[in-house]
Amino acid sequence: MTTLLWFRRDLRLADNPALTAAVAIGKPVIPVYIYDDAESEEWSTGSASRWWLHNSLSALSSEIEARGNRLILRNGPAESVINELLAETGAKCIYWNRRYEPWAIRRDKKIKTSLKRKGLETRSFNAFLLREPWAVTTKKGGPYKVFTPFWKALRSSGEPNRPEPAPRRIPAPNVFVECDDINSWELLPAKPDWAGGLRDAWTPGENMAHSRLHDFNEAALLDYQDKRNLPGVSGTSRLSPHLHFGEIGPRQIWHSIITGTFAQTGSSMPQGAETYLSEIAWREFSYHLLFHFPELPLKPLRSEFCNFAWENDPYNLSAWHRGATGYPIVDAGMRELWTTGWMHNRVRMIVASFLIKDLLIAWQAGEKWFWDTLVDADLASNAASWQWVAGCGTDAAPYFRIFNPTIQGTKFDPDGTYIRKWLPEISKLPDQLIHAPWTAKPIELADSGIELSKDYPAPIIDHSMARKRALKKYKLLKTGEGRG
Repeated sequence: MTTLLWFRRDLRLADNPALTAAVAIGKPVIPVYIYDDAESEEWSTGSASRWWLHNSLSALSSEIEARGNRLILRNGPAESVINELLAETGAKCIYWNRRYEPWAIRRDKKIKTSLKRKGLETRSFNAFLLREPWAVTTKKGGPYKVFTPFWKALRSSGEPNRPEPAPRRIPAPNVFVECDDINSWELLPAKPDWAGGLRDAWTPGENMAHSRLHDFNEAALLDYQDKRNLPGVSGTSRLSPHLHFGEIGPRQIWHSIITGTFAQTGSSMPQGAETYLSEIAWREFSYHLLFHFPELPLKPLRSEFCNFAWENDPYNLSAWHRGATGYPIVDAGMRELWTTGWMHNRVRMIVASFLIKDLLIAWQAGEKWFWDTLVDADLASNAASWQWVAGCGTDAAPYFRIFNPTIQGTKFDPDGTYIRKWLPEISKLPDQLIHAPWTAKPIELADSGIELSKDYPAPIIDHSMARKRALKKYKLLKTGEGRG
């Protein structure tokens, strides 16, 4: 009765239902992680995510060894590797936690059907979401297309199951099968090693995920409603990469929030806590959309956008990539992303709006860049968010919502703390100029040691003109005239 336990997007031991069920049998468990990066050619693991995966697997391996077992690493097509492991170990059952990407659903169904035909037991569990994507439906039984009613339905469906603790021991087989050396997978950058900023900013693994959650509950949760939009302060949880890789689960976060300090004192839930839970629900909504609309990452859900007349200027796209647009809040965000593999959520919306509506570059280009550079690159959340900003998704922002990057910077980084951190070349500018260096007088630039277009670029586009251009194209699209 040896059980194969297939780790996937659930790199933790606590609140891991597949692991709990496998250990409960009382027989040997063989934990395995299969690196199957060919499962989707379109969405193979991005560079920043590969760095995180290497370190997360190393942390998970240490935790499993501390419980008397060993994590087996294998590289190759999942179905082939599973068949090899079954032959090598004589295992009669295989457990895993579900994934919800379209190709993963197709692959898992194929594997489950094949194994059942051979008389093997297969069981899958939900470790990644509060509710399965098909469990929250409208009164007519269909999927939700707007977040607010989805959130109300999710909130009224009752509390999610309480998370189970990690097992103290994981029964091991008498003989361990061959295991890949993780270094042979070459997940880490080498020549050049560009991951120094990631190492400084992050420690992947289950232990750090819980440490971050604890710190957030203690220091930032109560003020989350007021500070979550301020990139210059520590007002968010920064749990997104840990959540994406399953180092912590949404049930754990949910119950940690609702049983926090305020609950222990008998106080009602503060608005910050409720707002944070709604952010967890946005992640749920994104997977709800991906499950019901599997074309979400590649095609606009509003069909009229399929032939939108994008500009797609490669020079402007490159300037956006490099954080060299001349708009400080945009450039600071893009440099934070390149250095740390992460970007503050408010700034993500600003840089996305700038790419799509100021530069008129297709949202898929931004989605692809985020996929490669974010340590929390999540297919559902990434796609749903880009479509929301572009106005082509189900729960889309109005087409006329075009962020003014200067006003956004002034509003959410009023003293320029965030700008100065990521754009040191303009850090000596006074607060009233740091969000619009091009408006400074020559003497003001000289006093700050700046030569515009040399030390820092002039704006690559005039926002006022770009806004009028975007509005015109979006309005034409509504009449069927604005398609390329």
